[in-house]
Amino acid sequence: MQQIDSHQQTRQGPDPIPDHAILGFDAIPGALRDGWRDFRRAPGFGLFFASFYVLGGLVLVAVAAATGREWLLMPFIVGFPLIAPFAAVGLYEVSRRIELGEVLDWRAILRTVVAQKDRQVPSMAMVILLLFMFWVFVAHTIFALFMGVSALTNITSSPEVLFGTQGLAMLAVGTCVGAGFAGVLFAITVVGLPLILDREVDLISAIIASFQAVAANLGVMLLWGLVITGLLFLAILPLFLGLFIVLPVLGHASWHMYRRLLPDEDET
Repeated sequence: MQQIDSHQQTRQGPDPIPDHAILGFDAIPGALRDGWRDFRRAPGFGLFFASFYVLGGLVLVAVAAATGREWLLMPFIVGFPLIAPFAAVGLYEVSRRIELGEVLDWRAILRTVVAQKDRQVPSMAMVILLLFMFWVFVAHTIFALFMGVSALTNITSSPEVLFGTQGLAMLAVGTCVGAGFAGVLFAITVVGLPLILDREVDLISAIIASFQAVAANLGVMLLWGLVITGLLFLAILPLFLGLFIVLPVLGHASWHMYRRLLPDEDET
């Protein structure tokens, strides 16, 4: 397996990118089983990385409740899958080390995560955050177009507004647009994010490789994206607490899905 230590680059120039594989639908339960196995092997790391998102969600709920603007949570909750992939960077490193039989040392893993600031991960993070913030802007615009600005102050006191004709139309359009944002970002990150951790490649090449792998396995990847979105949504419902389990399992599973999509040359 061709690996480059994140904080010790010994190669000149970019690494080769393996050809993508064609997967069957059995890759999804296989990746989830592998993700659950890695989480059970090293639960402390999963709980640690998930805690940042759980605490962030709780702070968001507290601020929204204190200001009486619970409606602000809607675009953030719907758009959460857009930023969740970035939480997986540390989990990818844990799974990579388990795969190679390396020691799961806290200092080494955190040093590797911090070292990503000098590689391509910050550029990918910027793409993720910009798309997420643009989604929030679009979500508010859709809300205003269907419901009017005055409705923003009435949602918490009159939630039945959402179940009227205009409200249901707004939810339908918002869901479709949000799915489009999530789909694009999923196609960028499902291979691109673990690839730039695993190998020395530039951001554009990683994005292209990710799109190509998704396009070649469209049905499997569509179902995989729906599984991720559904599990994250269910995990968010109990005050984000379900993310303590779901986020690390999906993070590890996403690494194993990447390894299935771009197997090493000696495994093909």
